[in-house]
Amino acid sequence: METCSRASSSLCRLFLRALPKLFASSPGLLKTCQMDEPVHGTDLPQDILTHIFALLETPDLVRAGAVCSSWRAAYTSMCITGHCRLNQTPCLLYTSESGSASAMGLYSLAEKKAYTLTLPDPSGMVADGSPSTFAPSELRNYLFYKAFLSSDPCSGDYFVVLIHNPHSQLSFARAGDDKWTWLPPHTYYEDCLFNDGLLYASTLSGEIHAFDLGAPVVEASIVLGRVKDYLLERIYIVQAPSGELLQIWRSLVPPQGDEEDENDSDIEPELNDDSQLCNTFTINVHKVDLTSKDLVEISSLGQNVLFLGHNQSLFLSAEEYPQLKANHVYFTDDDFMYITWHKNNRRDIGVFDLGNNSSEEIVSPQLWSNWPTPLWLIPNPRRMSSACCK
Repeated sequence: METCSRASSSLCRLFLRALPKLFASSPGLLKTCQMDEPVHGTDLPQDILTHIFALLETPDLVRAGAVCSSWRAAYTSMCITGHCRLNQTPCLLYTSESGSASAMGLYSLAEKKAYTLTLPDPSGMVADGSPSTFAPSELRNYLFYKAFLSSDPCSGDYFVVLIHNPHSQLSFARAGDDKWTWLPPHTYYEDCLFNDGLLYASTLSGEIHAFDLGAPVVEASIVLGRVKDYLLERIYIVQAPSGELLQIWRSLVPPQGDEEDENDSDIEPELNDDSQLCNTFTINVHKVDLTSKDLVEISSLGQNVLFLGHNQSLFLSAEEYPQLKANHVYFTDDDFMYITWHKNNRRDIGVFDLGNNSSEEIVSPQLWSNWPTPLWLIPNPRRMSSACCK
């Protein structure tokens, strides 16, 4: 009862946050909300609560579901049905040296606040291997680079694509497959994108290949040929709202002393050497001209935002995500060689302003461990139903 007595004040705060978007998306609710008598928060109809909850960011949504039984029922229903109209703002998922082995950190860009997540117990699995080789838990750090989903796994019908070693090759599996399918012969892939039933994959030299993973025989179709000879940038591929493919080049200042020298080939890198820092110093955006098979550089993202890193690359509208900075790129470290050679070094994570070619930290001091490197995550309320609505 005491918890429910706080419902009215909690609802007031949440309602005021959601009010502009609530009436903008559902004008008919204005008449529904016009009541002659005062109504306690716990007495509001479930449909009104669901409309309000559907417009909340994940932290507020979780708080709302904890207020009382009626709010929890609305929260559970919304999670199960997936009636969330507000696009959730990406968060940074990371580990922390101050946290336990069963916890991870989540930094909310919407709230500029950090949270601690409790991880489920690992499944009981036993792996056999020679003690003279890598342990499976260590070997995966050198095998897997990035993973990509074709759609929400809740649909039950989806593909998973891996960029993996050796030489950043591609393999894929469909939901229900008992093994991976290798996609030879090309190598050095950097990023992937699913669009209109096809997989688009960009290589370190800027090539873009297309694959129909549902075809009886999966072969690479060359969308864009080699566009550069020097391989110093990280390469990403995204789709703009207009449907155009964009290729992003992220240039890094390499760690000092990383240039090979014939006299020091046997010297191991200093893992704790602070001079071995790799920093982003410029980001260039190009439109892929499918007619001329060429790239056209774009000077601005307009009211849009990019997210780059170990995650699937994201292209978002700042108008839909008002907490984000338009014409900015949010990035995390994803240079495989730098990360694995310099595990203990400070990670290259920040926000890059395409308007003046400058970057700033997301939060200072950094909250995360240097290993493993953090990645971007978009909370999915539908996936929260099993974890939070029990």
